[in-house]
Amino acid sequence: MDSIGSLIREELVRQERSVSWFARKLSCDRSNIYRLFQKHSIDTALLARISVILQRDFFKELSGNLAVGRDEDFQRN
Repeated sequence: MDSIGSLIREELVRQERSVSWFARKLSCDRSNIYRLFQKHSIDTALLARISVILQRDFFKELSGNLAVGRDEDFQRN
């Protein structure tokens, strides 16, 4: 499963949106966006805002990748 940061970056590219545009929509600095691209998990309130801005249901995609009874995908050191 791709990280959430990768999924967000891919969606920006697909929509041909700039990092500057996205940063303005989220009311943050561009450097925060680049850090976001590196994340494997993010706050649900932030993901909800991003889903609305990009008009893509990231929650549905992430939950579709769940394998019930397997927790090794979620264990990170």
